[in-house]
Amino acid sequence: MTKLEDGSEKGLKGHFKEDYSVRTRTGLAPRAGHIERNPPYKRIATEEAWTFPDLVKAQVEYLNSGEAPNDDSLKMAGMFSRMPSLQEMLQDLGDLRLAHMDEYGIDRQLLLLTAPGVQVVRPGEGTPLARQANDIAAEACRKHPDRFSACAAFDPRDVAGSVKEIDRAMSQLKLNGAVLNSHFQGRYIDEPEFFPILEALEAHDAALYIHPTAPFNAPHYEDRGFYGALAGFPHDVWLHTMGLIFSGAFDRFPKLRLVIGHMGEAMPLQLYRFDWMQGNADNRAGLRGGRPPVKLQHPVSYYFQNNIWITTSGVAWEPAVKFCMEQLGSDRVLYAMDYPYQQSSDEVAAYDRMQLSPEHKKMLMQTNAERVFRIR
Repeated sequence: MTKLEDGSEKGLKGHFKEDYSVRTRTGLAPRAGHIERNPPYKRIATEEAWTFPDLVKAQVEYLNSGEAPNDDSLKMAGMFSRMPSLQEMLQDLGDLRLAHMDEYGIDRQLLLLTAPGVQVVRPGEGTPLARQANDIAAEACRKHPDRFSACAAFDPRDVAGSVKEIDRAMSQLKLNGAVLNSHFQGRYIDEPEFFPILEALEAHDAALYIHPTAPFNAPHYEDRGFYGALAGFPHDVWLHTMGLIFSGAFDRFPKLRLVIGHMGEAMPLQLYRFDWMQGNADNRAGLRGGRPPVKLQHPVSYYFQNNIWITTSGVAWEPAVKFCMEQLGSDRVLYAMDYPYQQSSDEVAAYDRMQLSPEHKKMLMQTNAERVFRIR
């Protein structure tokens, strides 16, 4: 038997010796970290990171070449490359990952190519690496069809190549959406030249997951230790999401679906203020390098309630989950763990203990993910 974080033991099949249901029936609350092994829902984790050796090599070689821009997200790739335990978990799409999933009671992972992805390598290398990534992810899904689904990578700097790869990934590889690791050397997909990518995503009914990366050339974050989850990550996705809204992308592509993590990067808390202050950017001339003004058809909150879904990655906090389900809709909040960056039995057990109706608990943990990412 193997000792786990919470002191309990599991056998070869990942089952705890003690029966959670017995404790529940007798009125005893489960201790912290005690995961229910037979819940009335599947746990589908929707922001689970991975990478592969050729991508790590390309990132590190570019970083060390002296030719790369001053990009903190590329520096982050270099930092991650020097963490062997992390790389072992990120690069494994087999026994090690499955063992961790069993340990934490995760039925299925949605694989997302980890930040900073293919968009920070040398120009011209990103699309071939995206193709390689998508082939690897598709093979993992074929080998473990009940355990893995995956989002497709693409390099937005190559618009035509991205459109072609999204088509291949959705039509031939049968992947479950697409992932973009936020900015690419300080550029964002809300700029009109990248709209063919959004058009392709809408045409395939493929949800786009924008995952955080370190802000571009932002020493004020790095100097304070904030370029990661404490500030830089959420702020960059915040900028990307609001940029998409105020670019008019969702009016132009009304069926486009966007997913953002970490409890919506706290953006749902600001919906009232977003609507109140909408005029600061809505229909204003001179923005975006002097482009014509864009007039939105709806309040900002409309797009969060119609085009945007959020995942809970890293935020196993019941008040926040309930607030977002209430304000966005119970069908718009999806469970995610953020493996391997943030994982613990306490986190999973926190969801088991949440006081939600059985219907809403199953939506959160399973059926919302199945619908948004076409998981069958």
